[in-house]
This record gives sequence, structure tokens and C-alpha cells, in this order.
Amino acid sequence: MRRALTAALLSRGAKPALFLLCLTPLAWLVFGAVANRLGANPAEAIIRGLGDWTLRGLWLTLAITPLRELTGLAALARFRRTLGVFTFSYASLHLLAYGWLDMGLDFSDIARDIAKRPFILMGFTAWLLMAPLAATSFNKAIKALGAKRWQALHKTIYAVSVIALLHFIWMRAGKHNFAEPAVYGVILAALLGWRLFKRLNTKKARLG
Repeated sequence: MRRALTAALLSRGAKPALFLLCLTPLAWLVFGAVANRLGANPAEAIIRGLGDWTLRGLWLTLAITPLRELTGLAALARFRRTLGVFTFSYASLHLLAYGWLDMGLDFSDIARDIAKRPFILMGFTAWLLMAPLAATSFNKAIKALGAKRWQALHKTIYAVSVIALLHFIWMRAGKHNFAEPAVYGVILAALLGWRLFKRLNTKKARLG
């Protein structure tokens, strides 16, 4: 079974298939907008949908390492970069949709809104921290920065995930919707908790 899964993950069609899967939510939102199926407030539906898929992309990217180690499917690692780049793309579209559909690309109003509303500031901060990760997601960047500095930079993803979750919680709190943020919070706690557990075990093994 593991051999068959590894062969499938290493096949030429695996990455194009992931590419198409990552495009599907965006295609669905575009279709919904064109077909007028996004409800009474399509702008809000687009902004929220793009934000939701940014969070899901972050969580999926973080899930690659534990899934790889728990299943023994080392080939999963080849999809982490693609997921990360798509996550940043959805975050950028989320920010663009907010600036365009909600604020009419009035940059002075956007600046005031970021300063005035903490959850907007959180989201913008998360995007700013993601930008250098996306910009250095290529092999040449690893060589230019050096493996240690590149790894240290890309550990910023943990801070990004926490800030993005706070953005999501704060935004949903205004609508008294806590169930969905709680689910995302539990998943993130498991993903980060697994890493902490592994790190503590590694330190204990070295000391022992």
C-alpha cells in the first residue's frame, strides 16, 4: 500500500493534480460571482471565502511534516512548497478583495482601517510575514541565504499561523461565531503541539 501511494505521489501527474485542486476554490468563487450565487452580499462572500482558504492552506502546509513522518510517505514533502505558494496567493487575493471590494482601493481609507481595526491589522501583519516566505520558496533562495538562515526564516510560518488564527477569531467574534474558530484552533494546537513534542523528545534524547 505504501509503495503504491509513494509511486502515486512521485508520479508526473501528482503536482499538476495538486495545482488544479488548489485552483478549484478560486474557480468556484469566480463561478459563484458570475452566476450570482454568492448570496445577498457577494463581496463579503468573496473576501471571507478567500480568507477561509488561506487558513486551510496554512494548516495543510503545516500538516505535511507530521503526515510525512507518521505515514512514512517521504514523497509528501514535495508538495509543501506548492501548498505554501498557493496559500500566499490566496492571502494576497484576500487582501486585494478587501482593498478593492470593501474599500474601493482608497489607500488612505485602507491605512486608517488597518490602524483602527485590530483584526485587520492582524491579517495585514500575517500577510507581510508571509511575503518573504513566498519570495524565498525557490532553490536559488536556499543557496543564496544558506540552509540554516533559510530554515530560520521559514519557521516564521508558526508565527504567521497564530496571527492568522487571531485575525480569524477576532473577525468572527463580531458575529458571535466561535464554533468555527475553535475547530481551527484545535487543529493548529495539534499541529504545533506535535512539533513541540518532537523537539522536546529530541532534546531529551541528546541529554540522555
